[in-house]
Amino acid sequence: MEFSTIFSWAFAYDFLKGPMVWVSFIVFIFGTLFQIFKFSSLMSKPERIRLSAGPGKFISSPPSPENKKSWYLRFKLSIAGVNPFMTSVTVVFHVLLLVLPIFVLGHNILLNNAFGISMVSLPENISHRLTLVVILCALIFLYRRIWLYRVRLITTFEDYLFLILAAAPFISGFLAYEQFFPNYKLVIGLHILSGELMLMAVPFTKFIHMIFMLIVRFKIDGEYSLGNGDRAW
Repeated sequence: MEFSTIFSWAFAYDFLKGPMVWVSFIVFIFGTLFQIFKFSSLMSKPERIRLSAGPGKFISSPPSPENKKSWYLRFKLSIAGVNPFMTSVTVVFHVLLLVLPIFVLGHNILLNNAFGISMVSLPENISHRLTLVVILCALIFLYRRIWLYRVRLITTFEDYLFLILAAAPFISGFLAYEQFFPNYKLVIGLHILSGELMLMAVPFTKFIHMIFMLIVRFKIDGEYSLGNGDRAW
């Protein structure tokens, strides 16, 4: 290998694990704050309608047995009730996608070197197994998009691209951990680059739904609100 090639790759690797980390975090933080501000500008105070009790005791009467079953019926008609397997896969995938990178030992070493931040890390064997779980979930999503007609019908090229972008940091991290390829620095460089690209893509692509979902569930007044729901469209 020529000296110029070695020098250029060493420069690129140092850039990825140094200045590019700062760039990706800055783009992610300020881009996300901008999108949240833009999203919040579409909200307004919901119009509350107060009802007063009329004649009779209909409003104050105890709930009927049919009303007691409403929560069960609502669950059966929800996505979790209709397709519990895919609901479980989706929840596991999204939780690990957000949480796992924070507690990986190698990531915490980089954070400590770059920002002086030290956090609790998972044992490497646990992180490795959870990485396999994320890859398995991504393969399930890919299988559905390719082989299920109703899903393939609404799938675009961007959906495949986003799935690959979401899974790439975990696949490359798995390959780097197992050292399948002799050029470890190349694989770990691709791992860092894919993670940074995904981080910067969050505010400007469909990945932002992971953040908007929390705002909608806890701030927007609606049927599936989990919080106080003090805002409306």
